[in-house]
Formats: sequence, C-alpha cells, structure tokens
Amino acid sequence: MIDRDLVLSALTQVLDPELGLNVVELGLIQEILEPAPGDLVIRMTMTTPGCPMHDSISESVNWAVMHVPNVSSVRVDVVWDSPWTPDCMTEEARAKLGF
Repeated sequence: MIDRDLVLSALTQVLDPELGLNVVELGLIQEILEPAPGDLVIRMTMTTPGCPMHDSISESVNWAVMHVPNVSSVRVDVVWDSPWTPDCMTEEARAKLGF
C-alpha cells in the first residue's frame, strides 16, 4: 500500500504557475485511488476548464507522484464533475490570495 501522506507531500511540489500555489493547497486534488498495489489514479480538476496549463500541471503531478516509494504507475484524470471554486482552497491559500 502506498503512503497517502507521501503522495500528498509530493504533490505540494506541483505549483500552479499562474497563482504560485501548489495543487494541494489550491484544492485541485479531488481523489487519490490505488486500484491495484503500486498503481495510483489521481483525480483532479483545474481552476478553470480552459486552463492553458492543463497539460503541464497534469504532467507535473504524474512526475512528482512517480517519485513516491512503491509507486509503479500513475494515471492523472482531470475531471470537471465537481467544479473548482475558491472554497476548495485551504484557509492559508485563500489568505495568500486575499480571499
């Protein structure tokens, strides 16, 4: 079993380049699944459906998580079924952005 805390820690290294905040504090990570030992599925969203950094952020998520011990594969699914709002952010992130 993969350590979820290590995955979240790795994901804090992935920044949204426009906002300068990481994908965890922005609340972009919706779900972390391990359907089989060593295989992860990261369900995430973006701040806007037309986000120009969609591919870059997804690739960075994949790269970061592949460095977590015991991870053998990662699939990043960008989903829109639960749209992002500023309420998804941590309190610290909202304060940094002035919400």
